[in-house]
Amino acid sequence: MPTLLLVRHGRSTANTAAVLAGWTPGVHLDDTGRAQAEGLAQRLAPVPVADFVVSPLERCQETARALGAVDGPAGPRPALRTEERLGECKYGDWTGKALKDLAKEPLWRTVQSHPSAAVFPGEGGEGLATMQHRALEAVREHDARVAAEHGDDAVWVAVSHGDVIKAVLADALGMHLDLFQRLSVDPCSVSVVRYAPLRPFVLRMNDSGGDLAGFAPARKKRRSTRRAASSDAVVGGSTGSA
Repeated sequence: MPTLLLVRHGRSTANTAAVLAGWTPGVHLDDTGRAQAEGLAQRLAPVPVADFVVSPLERCQETARALGAVDGPAGPRPALRTEERLGECKYGDWTGKALKDLAKEPLWRTVQSHPSAAVFPGEGGEGLATMQHRALEAVREHDARVAAEHGDDAVWVAVSHGDVIKAVLADALGMHLDLFQRLSVDPCSVSVVRYAPLRPFVLRMNDSGGDLAGFAPARKKRRSTRRAASSDAVVGGSTGSA
């Protein structure tokens, strides 16, 4: 069961302008976002990454390129793999509008209290439930592919967007999508999920500064033990990832 590191892109120019970027082209990382990505690349350096799967939008591609620019323990990082299904929710007519103006729309309350019913207006507008479905489909497919190609101890990174990552985490936590607004996913944060045959394990959420070295694969002499109990939760609580 590979370990998935869900990375939100670094802070973007749309974040600082408080507008809903969606799929607007030309939204890049700002100076803070670039620094965040470079810092995360250093934190990630001890971890061998088998694959980078990335939203096609510029802010995610730029974040992923920064992560890939720092070698891992075995040398250069793998090439980026672009995945459309990890792209931002398609906000339709809301795209590019100021958040303070959108907060006055009747749909805003639905997005806050009943997001599974929210479908964004206009051509190409997408429902949050549809977004969750395609993101989960992508994550599960890539997780299975990474396991087949690199083994159950592999670590891979998906670089995506706040609402997308929140939707993936809600599913892993067994939460209905209507509760996903309880989760926070900050720019360039890391959330960690491991999909076991019986259940997903959420190992970390919204981490912006913790040590990631513990997610490197265990030494060979310990692997058989990890695999044997891979779907079991530790009664009384685990002793940690190290």
